[in-house]
Amino acid sequence: MTISLQNCHITVHDVDEALAFYRDALGLEVRNDVPSGEGRWVTLGGPGLPAPEYVLSTPHSGRSKADGDALQDLLTKGVLPMVVFRADDLDATFDKIRESGAEVLQEPIDQPWGTRDCAFRDPSGTMVRIAQAPKA
Repeated sequence: MTISLQNCHITVHDVDEALAFYRDALGLEVRNDVPSGEGRWVTLGGPGLPAPEYVLSTPHSGRSKADGDALQDLLTKGVLPMVVFRADDLDATFDKIRESGAEVLQEPIDQPWGTRDCAFRDPSGTMVRIAQAPKA
């Protein structure tokens, strides 16, 4: 039996603003753009990769008012879980994202556990880390 991640949901304040980061700065491609009640969700993925897909949606998209309000509060506080991506060339990826105007939280560094990584904040305040596997 094989199991793997299919979708990763990322809650954002504004889908169009988030697209400027996830599509334009990170280089993910849009796969679906679907209205959902009072909101919408957009699915993105890595070029040429079938999975995982990253689903951007606003707090109230497809949720009850109470659940959407609760999620909105967590998003506003900046306490939703971070998202970690992997890049084959961390320094070039960092430069591209920084040039987009994204807020830099950490420049590329070698971590004690062997990974080299950096960190940004997406337009909604979620921490996005980019990691590069240790060189063999």
